[in-house]
Amino acid sequence: MTDIPRAHRAPWQPCVAAGWSQQQLKRPFSINLGKMLQNAPTSVEDVEVPYLKAQHVQWNGVRLSDLPTMWASPAEILGLEVRDGDLLVCEGGEVGRAALVSEQPPARTIIQNALHLVRGRANAEPRFLAYVLHHAAAQGWFDVLCNRSTIAHFTVEKFGEMWTWLPEASHQRTIANYLDRETARLDALVAAKERVLGLLAEKRRALITHAVTRGIDPTAPLRDSGIPWLGEIPAHWRTERLKFHLSEIEQGWSPQCESYPAEEGEWGVLKVGAVNGWEFNPNENKRLPDDIEPLPEYEISSGDVLISRANTTELLGSTVMVREVRPKLLLCDKLYRLVFNSPRLERDFLVLFLRSVAGRYEFERNATGASNSMQNIGQDSVRDVWIPLPPLPEQHAIVAHIQKETAKLDALRAATERTIGLLKERRAALIAAAVTGKLTLEGAV
Repeated sequence: MTDIPRAHRAPWQPCVAAGWSQQQLKRPFSINLGKMLQNAPTSVEDVEVPYLKAQHVQWNGVRLSDLPTMWASPAEILGLEVRDGDLLVCEGGEVGRAALVSEQPPARTIIQNALHLVRGRANAEPRFLAYVLHHAAAQGWFDVLCNRSTIAHFTVEKFGEMWTWLPEASHQRTIANYLDRETARLDALVAAKERVLGLLAEKRRALITHAVTRGIDPTAPLRDSGIPWLGEIPAHWRTERLKFHLSEIEQGWSPQCESYPAEEGEWGVLKVGAVNGWEFNPNENKRLPDDIEPLPEYEISSGDVLISRANTTELLGSTVMVREVRPKLLLCDKLYRLVFNSPRLERDFLVLFLRSVAGRYEFERNATGASNSMQNIGQDSVRDVWIPLPPLPEQHAIVAHIQKETAKLDALRAATERTIGLLKERRAALIAAAVTGKLTLEGAV
């Protein structure tokens, strides 16, 4: 690879700084691939040791708790034992994902062969290399180095022969010190904003739950609903099972579909993800093959109320109102469609109640299946859900109140998300400028 023209060796890292040189990473850094998983000893000298795999290494750090174990020889432990300050880099999966070990791992912790262990030679700084790899990933360079059309692998050879611009070792440390300080400051700001998002989400949930179970008149007298998870409700409200307002619960079908979404004008079958975000997402669908006749009775219409009948605990029972829908989308077998026959229940009020803590309780309580995987709710569980029932004009008023107040919260959320995006852009730009020699850091330590 040494005959590659200089300008083409690291096009993702254009550098004009004086004193920087182009090098292949195998020269300033040692790179060792981890050990293939060994589930049993093959020698009397083998011992059982903790190990790290790719999922333990994320861009924001290395997780060292609850590590799995494998068997390894003393020589393997000597060569692959992880220390505080080591750089770990993913060989597969999200290739190139890297993080520094920031504390001393448990004794004799090694790495699996999905990771590289990287240390500096002649005072080369792994912290600087971590920022270089972060920038390379942001520029899509690992897509160039590793074939994304199959399972990507960032082999020792590809890693070692990767060209980068590097300053001399003391300047690497200066840049790394600066970036450590500045990215920590930006990360703290992002974390604070993400806490704000959490508080806004909690306030939104509390607002909806209070409105659909207590109403919006703080002076209204309350009574015990007789339903433990519903608690007190306004004295003039009723409680009824949902089945008294339904004529039918429709369940969709499950034909063998294509793995990609239907285009405009083509038939598509919704995926369960169409209701997972609490708003209907018509793009979550799979194209119905041309040789399968669509069943028009399952076509989705504006005003439909859909419930996720099969999903993980967190998303089971997700309920949405279809506001606008393009033609030729069909109900899948993991979704229910409620067909109403009662003029006493406002659909928007029902959807908001089923999104509340009280409304979700019965779905979670009656779900079948393993709690940490796919669960299911039967049609009878949906029919038997207890709902509070204010007079219809009050239902309309509650819906309007929730829409008005949540619009304010959603505007705050959107502004906060924009700020987070700008902070992350600033972080990426700072790293890019630092690892391409565009920052002047005289006096920085």
